[in-house]
Amino acid sequence: MPPDATTLDIIAFVWFVGSWVGFTVIQDHLLSGRNMVNQHLKIVRRYWIDRMLERENRIMDSQLVGHTMHSCTFFASTNMLVLAGLIGSFGAAERAQELVSNLSFTVKTSHQLFEIKMLLMVVIFTFGFFKFTWALRQYNYCCALIGSAPMPPVRPEDRKVIAETIGEALTLAITALNGGMRSYYFALAALAWIIGPIPLIAASSGVILVLTRRQAFSATEKVIRIQTDWLKKSDSTK
Repeated sequence: MPPDATTLDIIAFVWFVGSWVGFTVIQDHLLSGRNMVNQHLKIVRRYWIDRMLERENRIMDSQLVGHTMHSCTFFASTNMLVLAGLIGSFGAAERAQELVSNLSFTVKTSHQLFEIKMLLMVVIFTFGFFKFTWALRQYNYCCALIGSAPMPPVRPEDRKVIAETIGEALTLAITALNGGMRSYYFALAALAWIIGPIPLIAASSGVILVLTRRQAFSATEKVIRIQTDWLKKSDSTK
């Protein structure tokens, strides 16, 4: 570490990484059956594929998948532009540090520590790029699965297996996409490190609060939960 890196800088960095990793593990792997948007949508996707197997015309389904694939492509392309800008900034790192250091609300740091903070941004957006491209590949796999789905009528036991399989494949693709989009949120938090370690801790905590609220306590979660409950109820009455 650079000589001017304080203990608080190290704590802030560990808090940042721990917040990101902890939220990702809890949200994507540990939560199940909870009132969360992502958990509701897992059920909705299974019912979507189940309904698709009843239709002969599946143009709408392919359009829905294609729309999300376009979103992946957009974010991956944007990610590359951001990465190009960040890497290019290393050629004028001294000038960039001078401009940042002249701001009244930033902490004065050595050139080495400033480059580390910039490198953290590069790592975050590189991670996001890999997530977006992996999501795009998984969506291509989902297209193959949807294309191979049998035409109606499909036996109920086969419909259940196919709906669960393709629904889970879509969920895996969405999980990768969510991971890439999450990197944008935490990149904004990492940007606060230029101001100082305390703002980095506050920004990391703020991102967790925002993401948790949107997942569990937003109006969107309530609406999706109502639809999910209706789907379960209608399925149980058949």
